[in-house]
Amino acid sequence: MGDRKLRKERIGVVTSNKMKNSIVVSEVRRVKHPKYGKFVLKTKKYVAHDQKNDCKIGDKVRIMEVKPISKTKSWRLMQIIERAK
Repeated sequence: MGDRKLRKERIGVVTSNKMKNSIVVSEVRRVKHPKYGKFVLKTKKYVAHDQKNDCKIGDKVRIMEVKPISKTKSWRLMQIIERAK
């Protein structure tokens, strides 16, 4: 019934839109190093489906996990939070 609420969502920045109907979204996290205590930036890239091809590089977007669309694509664009300036 409520399966959609259990799907993962991520917020990130579009780093590439050169593919047809696809974008690459980078999510940056700050993680504390276990030994030294310094905060380190960790980056994870996701390939997401963009049906309308309306995302530009630098846009802040929300993506949601869906069933696999292709070999590397298993995320879908939900909304554009903020446009690139």
